Amino acid sequence: MATFFLVIIYLAFISLGLPDSLLGVAWPVMSAEYGAPLETAGWLFMTIAGGTIISSLASGAVLKRFGTGNVTFVSCLLTAGSLLGFHFAPSVVWLVIFAIPLGLGAGSVDAGLNNYVATHYKAHHMSWLHCFWGVGATLGPIIMAQSISGQNSWRSGYLTIACIQFALVVILFFTLPLWNKIAKNSAAMSSEEKDEQAGALLEEEAKQTKPLRIKGVKLALVSFLFYCGAEATIGLWGSSFLVNVKELPVDAAAKWVSLYYAGITIGRFITGFITLKVRNRTLIRFGQVTALLGTVLLLLPLPAGFLLVGFIMIGLGFAPIFPCMLHETPARFGKEHSQTIMGFQMAMAYTGSMSMPPLLGFIASHTTIGIFPFFIAFFVAAMFLGSEKLNDLLKKKRSTNGENSNSMSL
Repeated sequence: MATFFLVIIYLAFISLGLPDSLLGVAWPVMSAEYGAPLETAGWLFMTIAGGTIISSLASGAVLKRFGTGNVTFVSCLLTAGSLLGFHFAPSVVWLVIFAIPLGLGAGSVDAGLNNYVATHYKAHHMSWLHCFWGVGATLGPIIMAQSISGQNSWRSGYLTIACIQFALVVILFFTLPLWNKIAKNSAAMSSEEKDEQAGALLEEEAKQTKPLRIKGVKLALVSFLFYCGAEATIGLWGSSFLVNVKELPVDAAAKWVSLYYAGITIGRFITGFITLKVRNRTLIRFGQVTALLGTVLLLLPLPAGFLLVGFIMIGLGFAPIFPCMLHETPARFGKEHSQTIMGFQMAMAYTGSMSMPPLLGFIASHTTIGIFPFFIAFFVAAMFLGSEKLNDLLKKKRSTNGENSNSMSL
C-alpha cells in the first residue's frame, strides 16, 4: 500500500514539474499572437513566483488545518484550472489573472509533499521525488514543442498539460483516505527511528519554540536561497555566457545547458541509491564541494571542453543538495515545526530563483556577462559556508542535549 501511494506522490511531482518551463518555450509564439513585448513573460513569471512564495509561507498553517491530502488535491485542481485558463485566455490580462492561482497552487503542494515524504519516507525517496520533478520539467517543453510544430498552436500544448493535471486530480480524489492511513502507519515506527529523526532539537524543546527562533533555521533558509539562486541563474544565463564570452554556437550552448539539467536529474536518481548507505549531511557536503570544483573550471582560462565538464560537475553536485536538505528538516528541527519550516524553506527557495537571476542580468547589462562564473562561485560558496555553519551549530546542540540527557539519567 505504501509503495502504491508513493507512486501517486511521484506522479504528483511529475505534474508539478510539467508547467514550470512551458511559458518560456511557448512565449515566442504567444507574444506574436497577443502582440505583447518580450518583457511581459517576465511579469507573468514574477506573478506565478509571487503566488508560489505566498502559498509556501502560508502552507504550514494551511496544511495543519486541512491535511496534506486535501491541500494537494485542491492545489492540483487550481493548477489544472489555471492551465486550462491559459488555453482559453483571450488577452494578456487573462494570462495574468490565471497566473495567480497557478502560483498559489504550486507553493502549497510543493511544501506539503516535501514535508510528507521527509516525515514518512526514507531519504532515497526524497531524491527520487525530485528526480521525477525533473522528468515533468523535461516533458513539459517536449509536449509544447510538439503542439507548436505539429498543430502550430501553443494553446493545444496548454490543453494537453491541463488534461494530464485533471487526470491526476481524479486520482487524488479517490485516494484521499489513504493519506491519513499511510501517515498513521508510518507513525508507528520504532523508538530508535524517532530518536534519529528528532535530530538536533528535542521534540519537547521544539514545542516551546517558535519556528523562526529555533537555532539554525535562518542558516538553513540562507542555504536554500543561494542554492536555488545558483541553480536558476545557471539555467537562465549559462547559454548567454557560453555564446557571448566563450564564443560557442547557440545550439551548442543550449545543449551544454541541457546537459547541466540532465546532470541534476540523473544525479538525483543515482543519489536515491547512495542514500541507502550514506547520510544526508555527507551527500550535501560532497555535492557542494563538487559544485565548487565545477565553478573553478568555469573561472579558469581553459579549453571549451573543460567548460562542458564544469557545467556537468555543477549539475551532478547540485543533484543531492536540495532533496537531502529537505529530507533533513525534521531531523534538524524536530517534527513539531517541520511543516511550517518546510514552507519557509520553499518560500526562500522560490525567492532565490526569482531574485538572483534578474540581479545578475541587471549587473551584466551594465558591465559584462563575463561576471557569470564569479556570481555562481559566490552563490555556491555562500551556500557551502551557511550549510557548514549550520552543521557545527547542530553538532553543538546535539552534544548539549546528550549531556543534559545523561545528567537527568544520573
